[in-house]
This record gives sequence, structure tokens and C-alpha cells, in this order.
Amino acid sequence: MNLPNSITLIRIFSIPLLIWILSSSRFSSANGEKELLASALFIAASMTDGIDGYLARKRGQITTMGILLDPLADKLLIAAAFVALVQLNPALVPAWVAIVVIGREFLVSGLRSIAASEGFTIEASNLGKFKMVVQIVSVVTVILDHHWKEWPVYGSYFLPIHWIALAAIWFMVCVSLVSAIDYFVAFWSKIDRRVVKRRRRRAFILSRRAKPVPAPPQADRAAST
Repeated sequence: MNLPNSITLIRIFSIPLLIWILSSSRFSSANGEKELLASALFIAASMTDGIDGYLARKRGQITTMGILLDPLADKLLIAAAFVALVQLNPALVPAWVAIVVIGREFLVSGLRSIAASEGFTIEASNLGKFKMVVQIVSVVTVILDHHWKEWPVYGSYFLPIHWIALAAIWFMVCVSLVSAIDYFVAFWSKIDRRVVKRRRRRAFILSRRAKPVPAPPQADRAAST
């Protein structure tokens, strides 16, 4: 087990801890203890996504296990966070939002699995990476909104946590849908080109096999009889 894969496993093991903090009554919300701890854990777990990939490339430790575990850990973390937020703050994260987010992750995973079985890959787009950043912001702000509607900054200045969380959730839903469409278009264009190439190759092979054998001249037949 190399270091990048160990970091990925830490991210996976942090998921049940995050759910426990958000759903447990052991931590008090009166002083924001639960919200601060859950936010810190989620941010730390999200940061490991970039750290393990960077270390794997730098140390030359890109493995099949890491390729499989890294996207799985991301999807499990996001899915678990939004499922927990449906219970923690349903006013900002209704059930249909969690369904959209989790459904999008299943769709992309399914497309990548089909692409792998067909012998090609669908690279992570910049839109997909941006979607991840928006998801992190939305999760953290929704968690903080459970205790603070406004965050004191300086003097009489406050950060409107509630409105930031609300805007982040809606923006995240839009980006998730657009990102899913982007992945589907990329998948469809590649699979369509492969189908066209296979049809052309098959038609070429069949035309070569079906080429008629020339018959001997009629004069030669008469001479032979």
C-alpha cells in the first residue's frame, strides 16, 4: 500500500465519521461545535483528493487500485454529505437535490464503465472539476447555516451564510446537470465514432470476401471438350 492510496483510504474512512458527527447528539449545536467540526473534517477530506493525485504523479505511484479508489472515494464523500444534509438542513437541501447529485455521480460512473469496456476513457473535464469545487462550497455553507445565518467578519460587517448557501446549492445543481450533459456528449461522440469505424471495417471485410471469382472464358471451355 503506497502513500497516495493510503490517503485515498483515509478519505473513505472519514465518511462514516462525518455522518456520525452530523447526526449524533453528542456534539452540541448551541455553540456551533458540531458545525465547525463537520466543516473542518469535510474540507480536510476534500483536500486529500488533490493531495493523493499529486503524490501519485510525482512519485510515479499511479496504480490500478488508485485509479479505481480515487473517483469512488470522491463520489462516496459527496453522496454521504448530501444525504446527511437532507436530515440536518432540509430547508436548504431537500431530498430531490440529493437525488440529482447522487444520480449525476451514478450516471458519470456508468458512462465511464461502459467507455472502459469499449476500450477508451472519458477524461475529467474542467467543468467536472469546477463542479467539485462548487459542491465543497455548498456543503460547507449549508453545514454552517445550521447554526449561523450570518458570520461576523469585522465590526458590523457580516457574511450572509444563509444566502451564500442558498445560491451555492442552486448553482451546484445547475453545474451538476450541465456537467452530466457534457460527459454524456463526450461519451456519445466517442462511442459513435467507434461504431462508425466498426461498420466501415466490417463492410470492407465483407466486400473483400464477396468479391466474385472470374469464370474461365467460353472458348477455353469449348476447346477442352
